[in-house]
Amino acid sequence: MPGRTSGSSGAAPRIDFDSSARPTLGVEWEVALVDQTSLDLVNSAAAVMDGVTELAGAQTPRVTKELLRNTVELVTGVCDNVGEAMDDLGESLDLVRRAADPLGIDLICAGTHPFAEWSTQVLTRSPSYDELIARTQWWGRQMLIWGVHVHVGISSPDKVFPILNSLLLQYPHLLALSASSPIWAGNDTGYASNRALMFQQLPTAGLPFQFENWGQFEGFVRDQMKTGVIEQLGGMHWDIRPAPKWGTIEVRVCDGVSTKRELAALVALTHCLIVDLDERLEAGEELPSMPPWHVQENKWRAARYGLDAEIILDADSNERLVTDDLNDLLEKLTPTAVRLGCADELASVADIPRLGASYQRQRRVASDAGGDLKAVVGSLVTDLKA
Repeated sequence: MPGRTSGSSGAAPRIDFDSSARPTLGVEWEVALVDQTSLDLVNSAAAVMDGVTELAGAQTPRVTKELLRNTVELVTGVCDNVGEAMDDLGESLDLVRRAADPLGIDLICAGTHPFAEWSTQVLTRSPSYDELIARTQWWGRQMLIWGVHVHVGISSPDKVFPILNSLLLQYPHLLALSASSPIWAGNDTGYASNRALMFQQLPTAGLPFQFENWGQFEGFVRDQMKTGVIEQLGGMHWDIRPAPKWGTIEVRVCDGVSTKRELAALVALTHCLIVDLDERLEAGEELPSMPPWHVQENKWRAARYGLDAEIILDADSNERLVTDDLNDLLEKLTPTAVRLGCADELASVADIPRLGASYQRQRRVASDAGGDLKAVVGSLVTDLKA
């Protein structure tokens, strides 16, 4: 049947969730490789990975390949707090930088590269990547984008969807703060996060469904597998999704984050948001949620306007400037941050609007440089080295 891969049949599969006894933390940080002279993307991930392996010696480096050969992904182990996760990522980033520099390669992280052409990029061959491109064709090949994924441990599958559904209220905060993809293929798109809207063009990407419980999710997975939409859970690329293998909720909202300080802030915010919701659920509170149409509109507003977005706050359709709401949110989460040992990192979230988010800084550099997009990439190189 056209548009269908091989499917499966049968009753709803039982999806075991490897529950976490504590709110552990894991982070995946996608980093792009650019030529030190041209500042264009280079498809040299294999050579960089070889260098990383050699430098790591007997240790197993936490650096992996990605869909495109211009990218490596830094992956933490299972961490207890933000500081531990950032130390882990810092070690991996240092290894990648030491492997890349002799090859004439610099590193950047942003939602998009300002002027690279998608048609010149080389794909990493693997069964899952091959299937993705075979199915999605032009849109799959266009995915010249980078992001950050944050996992937080959850103690029971029964908690997953109440927390996930409520977390969608803070979707626009996370996207607006991390937005770093205003320019794509040489053009200012007018969006703070062009990546967010590009990625949702894939058939299994975008906002998650708001299921009431784990059983509904298992039924959904059965339907998806029976009809050949996905072959495995990893083929579901929602912006926020359960990760049963790890016993986590995985938050994939954020654009690629350009500096280590901003990354620590956004990881802290994500950790605190989920732990706060978990604790409120444990206390018997019914967590707030919003209709899908409000969630969808908030995503668009944050992608379009970034930190200037007027967002919808609740099911009653009240609205507020995202930065005004952020101030109250940070104050509410501070006690949670103190308990999690990330009070300083959470406090630094407020520096992002004060100093300018990455999408704002990129536009400022482009303006000051008379539209020279190499200058924008150069600023991203500097950001990641800072």
